[in-house]
Amino acid sequence: MLDDPSSPRIISGLAKLGLVLKSHAWQRAGRRGLTPTQSQILALLAAHPEEALTLSALAKALAVTPATASDAVAALCNKRLVRKVCARQDRRLAQISLTARGRQEAVRASEWPDFLLAAVDALSASEQAGLLLALTKMIRSLQEQGKIPIARMCVNCTYFVPNRYADPERPHHCAFVGAAFGPRQFRLDCPDFDAAAPEAQRSNFLALFPNP
Repeated sequence: MLDDPSSPRIISGLAKLGLVLKSHAWQRAGRRGLTPTQSQILALLAAHPEEALTLSALAKALAVTPATASDAVAALCNKRLVRKVCARQDRRLAQISLTARGRQEAVRASEWPDFLLAAVDALSASEQAGLLLALTKMIRSLQEQGKIPIARMCVNCTYFVPNRYADPERPHHCAFVGAAFGPRQFRLDCPDFDAAAPEAQRSNFLALFPNP
């Protein structure tokens, strides 16, 4: 039994975390008269205010069907939290943006629950860094399997320069801000993300994980 592979137990643990987050999302969104998908759309629009997000882009980012995204956006429009504006180049291509009320609601939708923040803060600095690296590797694997869209994380970004510095705490470089950083500062959804070419993404990944 002690020699059994640990992957099923890890997946079981992740599933428990997922259940907690899902339950909390329904409770919190329900109190505000929203569904979790509607809350996620508000948070996504707030995180990327400079981008003209369409229904298809929202659906892809949230890994839901276009019909689900369309229904959620329609409900948010009725609540006057978002607006749809047809693109000048193509009247059939509607871009979604937050209203003033929507921006206020998005702030609340973007907040992580205190109990989850406390659980993460209970980890040591090295444990947090290790967890971020592990999540980066798992997300990259799911991305390569086509299960999730390209994640806006450091390893996929054109500004990421791995292992530039000798400092083990901050060995990497972000060309966007011009600063060194380490695993504890890794981002998994960065608003300043600019996708690197596929071969550069793989090179970055191999620099972090020589034996993927």
